[in-house]
Amino acid sequence: MILTAIKGAFISGSMIIAIGSQNAFLLKSGLKKNYVFTVATICFLGDLLLMTLGVFGTGALFQSSQFAQAVITILGSAFLVWYGANSAKSAFQGNSVIDLSLSRNDSGRFAIVISTLAITFLNPHVYLDTVVVVGGVASSLSTTEKVWFLSGALLASMMWFYGLGYAATKLVPYFQKKSTWRILDSIIATIMFYIAFELIMWAKALIFT
Repeated sequence: MILTAIKGAFISGSMIIAIGSQNAFLLKSGLKKNYVFTVATICFLGDLLLMTLGVFGTGALFQSSQFAQAVITILGSAFLVWYGANSAKSAFQGNSVIDLSLSRNDSGRFAIVISTLAITFLNPHVYLDTVVVVGGVASSLSTTEKVWFLSGALLASMMWFYGLGYAATKLVPYFQKKSTWRILDSIIATIMFYIAFELIMWAKALIFT
């Protein structure tokens, strides 16, 4: 069960670490000490909601049908291959950097909440990551394994969002270096390809049994 939780943490962590508008927004908030806890909490609660729907909602809908499981598993593996390929490309080219503006932002809490909600839920990739991919990986697990998988995924999410927000001042100089992102992108690509391979083998077993 611990290995299942670790797998969930790897899947979740690998996707969350990838550069995106949500992480850039959180980095800015952390750098300016602008409602860091509020921003990190909304980001985490977004993952909590969508990953839970993916693991126990969308995944459960397909659990009774081997064909449906195979379809969603293939879609999830295809996305992971594409994601891993992009990460490998970024690692090779070394073009992953974050350009952060250091200008002051005096937005109030309400404006920050609305902005964070928009960045979290209006991003189509978040649904692919949390519902489709996480749900697809979890579709082959038992109910008990899903609980462990989801726990690991959410733990990684919580550690990343709160850690990134409060450590932003120290992390930003490193995250602006190409070498740091090359290392992270290489790790992400390796994990994505490995999980995609596992999913393909699972889909093959579903189709030919």
